[in-house]
Amino acid sequence: MCTTYLTYLIIEKLEELGIKPIDYPRLIRLNPFARYKTRGNGALSFILELDSRQKVDQVKKIVLEYTEKYAMFDGINTNPGVVFYEGEVTDEMREYAINAIYSIYTIEYAENFARHIGAEVHKFKKGRGIIGSLAAIGIKLTDQTFECLAYRMPENFGTKRQLDDESIFKMNEQTYPDTFDNIDIEGNYAAIEPHTPCPVLYGIRGNTPEIVEKAHNIVISHEPIQGYCIFRTNQHTDMHIQYDVKIKDMVNTGCYCFDCHVTEKPHDIEGGHVFFYVSDDTDTLECAAFEPTKSFRDIVRKLRVGDELTIYGGLNDNHTLNIEKFKLNKIAPQYKYSNPVCSCGKRMKSAGKNKGYKCPKCGKRLRNGNKLKELIPRDIETGFYEVPTEARRHLAKPIIRITTGADQLLKNS
Repeated sequence: MCTTYLTYLIIEKLEELGIKPIDYPRLIRLNPFARYKTRGNGALSFILELDSRQKVDQVKKIVLEYTEKYAMFDGINTNPGVVFYEGEVTDEMREYAINAIYSIYTIEYAENFARHIGAEVHKFKKGRGIIGSLAAIGIKLTDQTFECLAYRMPENFGTKRQLDDESIFKMNEQTYPDTFDNIDIEGNYAAIEPHTPCPVLYGIRGNTPEIVEKAHNIVISHEPIQGYCIFRTNQHTDMHIQYDVKIKDMVNTGCYCFDCHVTEKPHDIEGGHVFFYVSDDTDTLECAAFEPTKSFRDIVRKLRVGDELTIYGGLNDNHTLNIEKFKLNKIAPQYKYSNPVCSCGKRMKSAGKNKGYKCPKCGKRLRNGNKLKELIPRDIETGFYEVPTEARRHLAKPIIRITTGADQLLKNS
């Protein structure tokens, strides 16, 4: 089903009973390379202050009933989990949470950890969801964004969404760059609209709760909206990225940022994927811009041996780095070499090994001449390059958040 929609429904029911979360619910994205995951590998949490055991029991009853009611248990990968935790978040809970983004946990490990911290666990089928539930409780957001998700009426689930595209482009004009990834520039279409039959009508991402609510109020829908909810998230923060790790120490399913230089010119393979090799002098690594990254591949194709890069991306099970973005720090000069030109204006030819050059027109010889060295212009500049909106991972930080300093402002707020 949709975990954000379930959370919205639960919170709506609790508010009807006078129970309101003390903060925005949190939407936390976990390791993007987890084998068994939802499309965005998200987990949800919210915090309540309750003044009686009766209310605690009432909340637990509602959460579990709603999970039973709305989860689509016929799906083979539908294995929800619910965790209740009372008390302060500890350092070891924060460590568990960040490592759920950096690496992969088993259900058994999560269950043992929950028991260790005194959390109450409820598993549905295999209960894999407890892995993310624990992380969503414990994560510390050093950088954060917000997402406003509007939900459809149940009778419209699975039908074509009825949104006014002109209003979405207007919203983007009025709120960008405080909101971002609203429009896919390359495809020139509204990117806030999902392409799945889920309950979400649209989702708007931004740097503050105020800006996403303002954007929500600009968008026009030609179908009724059941409601909306604003989530505090780790989306678009690069929280999955590990720094200061050498290539020789990188492991599959890990995501990294590292400095390197190109050691092999990019080449295409069948399917439109582009591959090349880099090194940081500890080892070499295969990097890829896969077909869904579209025009980003054209930038990658322009890289040459010796170019110095800072790359962001994650390692798949084949130990190939899936590039999310890169910064070209230094462009390596490229040269072409040609035979010298004769005084008569004709290009000379080789006269044989170690015999210099001979003009095919006038016969003049040049015994000790060298090939001419000519600098090749490079059709690329230093700076950041990233995949288009459509291909961007939920956790990948867009360049606009880096160049505007939005991430730093939020870290310091």
